[in-house]
Amino acid sequence: MMSPILLAYIGIGLMIGLSGIGSAFGVSITGNAAVGALKKNPDAFGNYMVLSALPGTQGLYGFLGYFLLQNYLVADITMFQGAAIFGAGLALGLVCLITAYRQGQVCANGIAGIGAGYDVFGKTLILAVFSELYAIVALAATFMIGRTL
Repeated sequence: MMSPILLAYIGIGLMIGLSGIGSAFGVSITGNAAVGALKKNPDAFGNYMVLSALPGTQGLYGFLGYFLLQNYLVADITMFQGAAIFGAGLALGLVCLITAYRQGQVCANGIAGIGAGYDVFGKTLILAVFSELYAIVALAATFMIGRTL
């Protein structure tokens, strides 16, 4: 039988790992789009940089989730606490993985539009925040799960 502390640490690992992978995918997608757009419109680098960095926030949420749950990572943790931390970690990790990837796609389309001469920076930011919202909701759920332990 798996020990509760091991189960909790697996959840923490999934939370940090999956959210980091999602952010790596997202910023890579936007970074590639920015390089392509720079060839057409190099004057909009500031806009490209902001949109390229946006999918990186999900990786930070996974890291923040660890700090929200770290006080419960003790040797005498119960099976209930270990399972709760595992579930919170898995949920936050998966949500951040998917939202960062999809947000990267939204931002990459905005970068391509700006590169083509369209004024879509603000609208792209608004649309990209929609996927960010779900990562924030998952982080809030992790906080609430931590409060019940």
